[in-house]
Amino acid sequence: MKQNRRAWLGITTAFLVNGVFYGIWAARIPAVAETFSLTHNQLGLLLLLLALGAILCFPIAGRMADQHGADKITRLLTLGKAISMLGLAIAPNIWGVAFALFSFGACHGGMDVAMNAWAADVERKAGRAWMPSFHAMWSLGAGIGAFSGSLAVSSGLAYPWQFAIAALIVPILGFWGMRFPWTKTLRELPEKTPLFPIPRGMLLLVGVFAMCTTLGEGAMADWSAIYLIEVALAEEQTAPLALVVFSSAMVGMRLAGGVVIQNLGSQRAAIGSGVAAVIGTGIVVFGPTVPVILIGCLFMGLGYALAMPLAFGRAGNDPNVPPAQAIASVATLGYGGILLGPPVIGFLSELVSLRGAFGVLLALAVIMLTIAPSLRPEAETR
Repeated sequence: MKQNRRAWLGITTAFLVNGVFYGIWAARIPAVAETFSLTHNQLGLLLLLLALGAILCFPIAGRMADQHGADKITRLLTLGKAISMLGLAIAPNIWGVAFALFSFGACHGGMDVAMNAWAADVERKAGRAWMPSFHAMWSLGAGIGAFSGSLAVSSGLAYPWQFAIAALIVPILGFWGMRFPWTKTLRELPEKTPLFPIPRGMLLLVGVFAMCTTLGEGAMADWSAIYLIEVALAEEQTAPLALVVFSSAMVGMRLAGGVVIQNLGSQRAAIGSGVAAVIGTGIVVFGPTVPVILIGCLFMGLGYALAMPLAFGRAGNDPNVPPAQAIASVATLGYGGILLGPPVIGFLSELVSLRGAFGVLLALAVIMLTIAPSLRPEAETR
């Protein structure tokens, strides 16, 4: 159906744009920290504002998407994200950065909810499993954004100029890809739903499995560049390569995820993901040089890539909880993890060291591997 193909293009563009904006921000965090002489603790507080903005916007964006259409809210928040990035570019002091970063987080989280709701609606109408490819586009966008940050540093382009250019160009490309209208599926919604549903029983293990990976994913997005600079003594233009390698590995594994899960089964794929995550975080934490740490980033990306698709698949087939409620409860922990990871690393690095703070990711990877059997195939087919 032509409308479905156009919607696929629009959603692919939305995920790509969302990832590009985030990747650009993540790649230039060291420059922002240097400009305002931020300690790890201060940077952690700023990143907590980003997370707080996103978490507060989750339910608001969901209700707006239900009322006005997820495609419309996705486009609106694309504009909001561009404006907030421009605010980061022109912020004259740390308070301006804090306000702009809170706004950036709110638009980021809200857009995440809206574009995933749009994607789910299109999947239902098309009868196709497109979600893994959409999430692969987010990872690709984050990698592109991080790589552009590396190029900007190498060419001597200050971060305010890069942010301003991105705020102008990225939404233009985004609006072009999302220009086709979409007629949402009309469904009867429950009268009362919890604002932040929490998983229970076996779903709690699935939610923790997702959170262990997303905490690491969020930490890699915002701290990997600084980690290379401070721990491995990398040059600033080299530092964004950690996120580039990590994101590229996630893109590749997510694109191949359907084949991997089909051949191995969900439980073995989850265990394999846990093994790769343990190997990767171990290499990153104990690696002595930039090339070695980049190998660790590669394994981390491979290990984290399928965690959320596997968790959502297990939740959607839970024998005791309705699919939508189960997925929402797991998503609460999963998306909370990706947003809380960066400030947690910031606070811990003040108490121990940045390398020691990344040691928490290794512990989380071990927990992930331990919980992986809870994503057993028989639970999905009951």
